[in-house]
Amino acid sequence: MSGIMKVFLLLAVMVCISKAQRKFTGVMCLCQRLRNRISPGTKITDIQIYPATIFCDKVEIVVTNKSGRRYCLNPKLKAVQKLMASTMETSTTARPTELTSTLY
Repeated sequence: MSGIMKVFLLLAVMVCISKAQRKFTGVMCLCQRLRNRISPGTKITDIQIYPATIFCDKVEIVVTNKSGRRYCLNPKLKAVQKLMASTMETSTTARPTELTSTLY
């Protein structure tokens, strides 16, 4: 096989691989369906925020209610943004009360 044929074959393989990678980007998202509203009176016990990655190209917000059901919220909704803002305001960061060291 000539050198030019090897180069074209390598180029064709690279194009196929890059198209396959582009096709599967964002397919591995946790949220397949989004809720477009928050029901009044829903007791939310946990909120998890998953940032966009190479596997899922969108931010995902997963909430757990009092009965243990988990569902995804649409992060573009104003109600969800208000919920996230109020959660960030009330959350506290745990700080160590004393410093310890394992080095001797």
